[in-house]
Amino acid sequence: MDNRIAVVDDEVINLTNIRMILGSEGFKVSCLRSGKDLFKFLEKNIPDLILLDIMMPDMDGFEVYHALREFEEKIDRAQVPVIFLTGDNDSETERRGLSAGASDFIHKPFDRDILLARIANTIEQSKTIESLAEEAAIDKLTGFLNKASGTDRIRELCGSNRGALLLFDLDNFKLVNDLYGHDCGDRVLVSFAEIMRENTRTGDVVSRIGGDEFLAFFPDMSDERAVASLSSRLNARLAEKCRELMGDDFDVPIGISCGASMVPAQGRDYENLFLGVDQALYKVKQGGKHGYGMSGASGVNDPGTVYPEVSDPEEEMERLTRIYEERGTGQEAMMLSSDAFSWCCRYIMRSVKKNGQSAGKIVFILKPANENADMVAAEAEFSDILKSVLRKVDIFTINKSCHFFAILPGLGRDETREMMDHIRKSWEKTSKAVDTEVRCAAGEVSFPEDEV
Repeated sequence: MDNRIAVVDDEVINLTNIRMILGSEGFKVSCLRSGKDLFKFLEKNIPDLILLDIMMPDMDGFEVYHALREFEEKIDRAQVPVIFLTGDNDSETERRGLSAGASDFIHKPFDRDILLARIANTIEQSKTIESLAEEAAIDKLTGFLNKASGTDRIRELCGSNRGALLLFDLDNFKLVNDLYGHDCGDRVLVSFAEIMRENTRTGDVVSRIGGDEFLAFFPDMSDERAVASLSSRLNARLAEKCRELMGDDFDVPIGISCGASMVPAQGRDYENLFLGVDQALYKVKQGGKHGYGMSGASGVNDPGTVYPEVSDPEEEMERLTRIYEERGTGQEAMMLSSDAFSWCCRYIMRSVKKNGQSAGKIVFILKPANENADMVAAEAEFSDILKSVLRKVDIFTINKSCHFFAILPGLGRDETREMMDHIRKSWEKTSKAVDTEVRCAAGEVSFPEDEV
């Protein structure tokens, strides 16, 4: 048996008896005379269980217990289960210990069978809880942390460590599912996880936050060249692995896009950092995929993308159509980056003018009603409302923080105002951001008289 037990008792005879009983059953036993000795022991050791006497000089068992929990929280260490040892049969003492969070009580003088049974039960329960907690935190397909546990861990790292926050998205992954089946798609995800492990260190944290999206924190990564090198390696290895899985005729341009933010150079607030890497990733997607982008910069795309040679125009048309229809037609309005919105807006304006149509425009500005307003959450929530309420032919962008601009092809001034009022009412009815107010204005796209 490899379990290590730390026994804290100021009476030598008790330590000797427990050592003999537990040692005969294969336990590794460390005998300590005081709370001070325990904390010195814990600096380099993590026992599976602590047997803690209540009646001790200097610090009694309850004081040691509370100091232990504070110590574990301070260094972010899992709690070691504690069984109190006592010669007191007072039920109030037992109630106090259990209320504090102790796993069990063992009364002196010790009964060998009871001592062993309670220790075995406590260790087994602790291991079960630890196993269940670990299982609940892990994504079963990839073995990475799941979204909830991964986000919590990475948020902590952003707040205290130097490094890089990276958001990865698999390019054209939906096309793999559509053409080769979801089982094959799962194999691609597993392969990507293996490739990530080949390119990460012990202290790096990776989390699967969506179907084909992964968030990671790389401590001490502070150079854009490291991000570029990682992006190049991941893209090369994934393309190679997919050809191994599907054969040399595999023609889906699979790859990886990545958005990166440097911590603390671009701050420590997790929500703002994530928004930055998300926007950087989006620009990479819009700019050709298979590369990386730095938050707050134009980014650099990997030049190594290789597309299959196709000589038949009909075949190429079918292939490209599948690629550009990757995300489906969708039932929501499109949220675009500022650059993409600018080009789409110009196209829409040319189209509606040429065809003698109209187009509406709406501006929304979110304002904090008080200092408690969470504007990051409000912005995300308002974006979701715009996606669901606007038509799927409409487009909008976040021009700057909490400033939204929407273009609505085919709508006149009155219809646009009706849409604006509908969106505002939807916000007021469903929003959880009670500390945020919405200001808005609506109009119709106009064209100068001399415009050709």
